[in-house]
Amino acid sequence: MPDSWANSGVDLHLEPAGTRLRAGLEEALREAIRSGRLAAGERLPPTRALAGDLGVSRNTVAAAYSQLVAEGWLSARRGSGTVVAAQVGAPETS
Repeated sequence: MPDSWANSGVDLHLEPAGTRLRAGLEEALREAIRSGRLAAGERLPPTRALAGDLGVSRNTVAAAYSQLVAEGWLSARRGSGTVVAAQVGAPETS
């Protein structure tokens, strides 16, 4: 098992910009999806792992993931992780 998600083959190279970390992380993830670096169905790292790699609070990453799920960029199910939505922009319905 890799020490961190960065060693798992996922190539995000996220660089949250600005003074608002959460907003910067959200925009970095949107851009990764728009540019194709993150494809539909691709699993994102767990919030704890990404937070550790970026040096930010886990709550910051969790809030960013939640916002992107609400916007339809990501899909999340408890116990199954977070993935890029099959149809970006279509909010998840449960």
